[in-house]
Order: sequence, then C-alpha cells, then structure tokens
Amino acid sequence: MRFHTRKWVKPEDLNPNGTLFGGRLLAWIDEEAALYAVVQLENAHVVTKYIAEIDFKSSAKTGDIIEIGIEVVKFGTASLTLRCEVRNMMTREAIITLEKIVMVNLDAKGNVKPHGKTEIEYIKNRLK
Repeated sequence: MRFHTRKWVKPEDLNPNGTLFGGRLLAWIDEEAALYAVVQLENAHVVTKYIAEIDFKSSAKTGDIIEIGIEVVKFGTASLTLRCEVRNMMTREAIITLEKIVMVNLDAKGNVKPHGKTEIEYIKNRLK
C-alpha cells in the first residue's frame, strides 16, 4: 500500500473527548479516495458510491501526524474499488482500515460512464 497523504491533527479536528473526530477522518479518507480515483481514471467527474464497514481501532490527538494509504482492489467497468488504511505515525498504531471504497466514474452530465481502465497507471509513465 502506498501512503500518499499525511495530515497533522489540529485542535479544530478534535471531538469533545479530545481525540480525532471520526467525521473529520472520514472526510479526509473520502477526499483522498476521490483524488486517487480522479488521477487513475483521468476524469474529474468521480463520486463515492460505497464505503464499507467503519471500525475505529485507535485514535489520534493534537500534534499527531496520520498517514492515509490507498490501494486498488479492482477495476470495474465504470467503477474503481479501493482499500484504505490510516495509521498514526506518532504511536505507530492503525487507526482504521476500510476494505472497500467504491468510486464511480461519471460523464459531465452525471451519468455513469465506463472508464476503460484495467490497471494502475503511474503519473511518471504518462509524462513520457
């Protein structure tokens, strides 16, 4: 799994318990999954269709740095299924693992559109 993004946990990211607010983390994950899908599918019109069961294993507090990792599980006809892992770099603990996030490729009118992709493409290979 490649860890593409790091986030610094700030006071505004906390819940009343003083730990990372789950909704904030899920927003970061959703954004990371969308960005990953947009780059892979080469289309800015991508939406989240499904996120699997959410089970928090640990948390983070102010000053902690978390990493968000994404990997492709499957290319569908018009979808991309991803797996996500988030870990706390300070404590070395896994915060959450999402086994299935499904992103769907759309056309400019919001209709499902086949993407024609079958494997991961790296940006460096597109820039040749």
